Amino acid sequence: MVKQSMENKQLELNGMIGLEIHTYLVTKEKLFCRCKASREKGLKSNINICPICTGQPGAKPMLPNETALKQAVRIGLMLGCKINNELVWKRKHYNWPDLPKGYQNTLSGANAVPVGENGKFMGIKISSMHLEEDPASWNPETGEVDYNRSGLPLVEIVTAPDFSTAEEVMDWLWKLVHALSYLKAVDSNAGIKVDTNVSIPKKTERVEIKNLNSIENVGKAIEYELERQAEEGGKKKETRRWDDAKGKTILMRSKEDAEDYRFISDPDLLNIMIDKKFIDELKKSMPESPDVKLEKLIKKHKIDKKNAEVLAKNIDIVEFFEKVVEKVNPAEALHWITIELMRFLNYNKKKLHEVKIEVEHFAELLSLVHKGKITPLKGKEILNSWHPKSYMPKADDVEKITDAEQLEKIINGVVKKNIKAVEDYNRGEQNAFNFLMGQVMRETQKRADYTLSRKILEKVLRK
Repeated sequence: MVKQSMENKQLELNGMIGLEIHTYLVTKEKLFCRCKASREKGLKSNINICPICTGQPGAKPMLPNETALKQAVRIGLMLGCKINNELVWKRKHYNWPDLPKGYQNTLSGANAVPVGENGKFMGIKISSMHLEEDPASWNPETGEVDYNRSGLPLVEIVTAPDFSTAEEVMDWLWKLVHALSYLKAVDSNAGIKVDTNVSIPKKTERVEIKNLNSIENVGKAIEYELERQAEEGGKKKETRRWDDAKGKTILMRSKEDAEDYRFISDPDLLNIMIDKKFIDELKKSMPESPDVKLEKLIKKHKIDKKNAEVLAKNIDIVEFFEKVVEKVNPAEALHWITIELMRFLNYNKKKLHEVKIEVEHFAELLSLVHKGKITPLKGKEILNSWHPKSYMPKADDVEKITDAEQLEKIINGVVKKNIKAVEDYNRGEQNAFNFLMGQVMRETQKRADYTLSRKILEKVLRK
């Protein structure tokens, strides 16, 4: 009986869930003006503004940012959408302090034609995706409005209510974010904002939860809302917000319908005409998807799944790997990219596109190590010196020392300089041996053949 009750509750908590995902596009300027499109955190308020993005009387919008339109179309293609040919700008009216004009310019709304529609991504239907401008940032507690964000280009992706659980939503969102990162079309630092629509079929009306700013919070809000609706029911549409501190959704207002926004065509903005040539050119610039890259790494380059997943996490890393393995064996490149290159980037707090490491230089470095011309330690030292840009390594300058007599002479000198370490080693302290090996590598600027040096040091210490 208890088991049956649990099964009934689980069935009840399988809802009908749809998403509206907002993400910032990567552009230098805002959507309708020449103000800098900066989304960095901690930016001083109201420094990237002008009469257009602050809605001053008489200020008219400029032509839409072409880069933003291209990025939006590429996202639509990634989502498998039909790209529409004629787009009409709408004014979406609402009376909030974050909207200086009293309306938002958008390619959505009543009788609107979105950039793309009727798509499908990872098994979930995409109802539409469109381009629009971001409102300003309003703090309801202080009443302050920061217009730096006003006019930034956004893409909104609207899914069908195809999800049943929070787990399904979170898994799908991680895949979406990963795929978007491959396009380099959205600002990964700015993250995503999600509005989610939640209801229990045949039991409750749709509730919209606004402005969820992380995938984790999306999952928490959906789980809470499904449980709340199962217990309380719900006969009217509502708009709620997620209170992370309290771990619950809180009523904001009754849910608006499309007519409440009074959508009208904007007389100040021309319709956007998109021709087939424009779309075809953008299709050619589309990268392979993360799934395709992963499959190629495993099947073509014979990389194990774990390492293949590490490579496929970042489009810059996997494309760098593919170029390097045109010149060296994939097995040689794997460790140096997944371990050493990643270590180099993490230490310098950089992404690969923020440093200039030439494929030819990296491949030559790996070749010198593989052929035994330089030691792995020396190779790491050279890699560490490639900030902010690489250079062609030369074996003549850093050639590995493999001459046994030369190494024994160096090692004898190290031993004489470090008598205490020798005494510690003779008392059985292994760390003393490691210390002496470190001194040998230091003396030779990491050029000594490590295996040979170790054998010689053991022989010298036995004497």
